[in-house]
Amino acid sequence: MKDLKKEALAYHSEGRPGKIEIRAIKPDKTQYDLSLAYTPGVAAPCLEIADHADKAYDYTIKGNLVAVITNGTAVLGLGNIGPLAAKPVMEGKCMLFKHFGGIDAFDIEVGTENIDEFVSAVRAIAPTFGGINLEDIKAPECFEIERRLVEELEIPVMHDDQHGTAIIASAALLNALYLSGKKIDEVHIVVNGAGAAAIACTKMFVSLGADRKKITMCDSRGVVSTRRTDLNALKQEFATDRAVSTLQEAIAGADVFLGVSKAGVLNGEMVRTMAAHPLVMALANPQPEISYEEAKAARADVIVATGRTDYPNQVNNVLGFPYIFRGALDVHARKINEEMKLAAARALAELAREEVPDEVAKAYGMDHLAFGPDYLIPKLTDPRLLKRVSRAVAEAAIASGVARCPLPETYR
Repeated sequence: MKDLKKEALAYHSEGRPGKIEIRAIKPDKTQYDLSLAYTPGVAAPCLEIADHADKAYDYTIKGNLVAVITNGTAVLGLGNIGPLAAKPVMEGKCMLFKHFGGIDAFDIEVGTENIDEFVSAVRAIAPTFGGINLEDIKAPECFEIERRLVEELEIPVMHDDQHGTAIIASAALLNALYLSGKKIDEVHIVVNGAGAAAIACTKMFVSLGADRKKITMCDSRGVVSTRRTDLNALKQEFATDRAVSTLQEAIAGADVFLGVSKAGVLNGEMVRTMAAHPLVMALANPQPEISYEEAKAARADVIVATGRTDYPNQVNNVLGFPYIFRGALDVHARKINEEMKLAAARALAELAREEVPDEVAKAYGMDHLAFGPDYLIPKLTDPRLLKRVSRAVAEAAIASGVARCPLPETYR
């Protein structure tokens, strides 16, 4: 870890500090070039946009520009470290947008924990961007912030910590059930954690067809039960009337465990009490709720997913947000709605069932990859992600009426 820290600091500081930059993409060598880029030539597109606001997509970077915005209150596993300390993470997110989705992104760190002030700041700068990616904002404020911005802005807004995790976890769930022959409306699901990601995942499972009555959520105090009087409105939505009070009691007979909480809360003995062919998604990072090795040692029929890169079935948001925003931007969507999120999850699940290109397996030091218990969701290096997921999202935007333009010719 000492070597990793040293190398990470060197990576961020050597040469030009940071990870991203801004570059000119039009000629700028001659006086005439500059007269087109700035005065007097720049007046022409300005007047076009003044008359027709949508022309901003034709004459500026707006249609390919996303703001990655945080207040630094829930940064990775580091907690509330503040907006400035969150900046390296936001720059990294911008880098991933560019690398995987070809999207230009710029990080914005907002120095307030007040919901009204945060929303006001984002609303004021929104005309600059084609989309807003909210990041690392603590619950429950993140829910209200996202809700208000989605309602008030005419561009896509998504809190990736919620929906990115939910979309990838949903793809893993769909394929685990496909392998085990179970129906989503019949399975019993236990969710350990009641923060932003846990709530979003649970809501998406319900959207996919899961029976709300067969979902049991746990927080740091035990089962989120109708008998408790300390629940906020978000937890009350998923309160159960089951006669259980602990995770150990709740998980007996469950088909699915989703952990978005902390390391070590699940053990092999508890996994052995689950139903046949269970799915265990232990997503706490860097140490999951149960290690891959312990879960697999507990029983041979378990399917395991984690948030780590060094084990199969990594539930990684990078499989989602670059392509979700790519599809949304390409049809000038007004928002990212539930239909678009579900389309992304289903596209990921369907892609994993197809033959895997050799180049993907080789990138992970393997001779072969194929759909199965250790390959539920595509790998990050799969070159088909951009086309398949983005198209699914764009088509869902058009079908649900939030797109402002048709599918681009490049998609066809």
